[in-house]
Amino acid sequence: MKLKSALPILTIAIALAACSKEDAGNNAASSNTAGVTAPAGAQWTETASKTEAGGFLLGNPDAKVKLIEYGALSCSHCAQFSAESSAPMKALIAKGTLSYEMRPFLLNILDMPAFLLARCNGPVPYFPISEQIFADQANWLGLAQQLTPADQAAWQGLKPEQVAPLIAAKLQLDTFVQQRGVAPEKAKACLSDKAAIDELSKITESGVKEFEITGTPTFVVNGTVERVGTWKDLEPMLIAAGA
Repeated sequence: MKLKSALPILTIAIALAACSKEDAGNNAASSNTAGVTAPAGAQWTETASKTEAGGFLLGNPDAKVKLIEYGALSCSHCAQFSAESSAPMKALIAKGTLSYEMRPFLLNILDMPAFLLARCNGPVPYFPISEQIFADQANWLGLAQQLTPADQAAWQGLKPEQVAPLIAAKLQLDTFVQQRGVAPEKAKACLSDKAAIDELSKITESGVKEFEITGTPTFVVNGTVERVGTWKDLEPMLIAAGA
């Protein structure tokens, strides 16, 4: 997926169709696998880094079980997964036996400013900020439904780095992240960062090429795509693998 200088702007009902449509649920499975101690003074749930693939990884980089999610901040099923997996996944990450890498997958133009802002302060703040963006998804996507034909016409022909700040302002995502520690000037710089936009595009394209990603969320466990879309179905796989 290449974000071009002239963007085919929004049919907002969009692209949310590319979101996977698995039923969501919860699971009480637990693991007896021995944990891995974090470095002195650290906790795995507060240890985050950027990977070579461009994703942000939470937890022990050398964990036995490596989970990758290709997700979109505009995807309702990703938001549901975020809400249901948050506490139990962090419990596994805390043991050092599971790492979780989030790789952005751009379903539509709305994901671009959302990810630029969520990633703006780096890997450690990304995880709580993205979790809150998911939790607030109904509000900012509701604002997207209010975009007018005039708004969209004004954006035609603009470069992605010119459009991203305009969308962020319309959806109030810029003020949302500012209330969560992203300084206004930094948010502005992140939204107009062409290199960051190109990186998001590259991660999306790599997901399509390497794992044949067609929708979100898509999960990769230790290099294998698992065709499930819910925490209820994914958790037993992680535990069976040794998380």
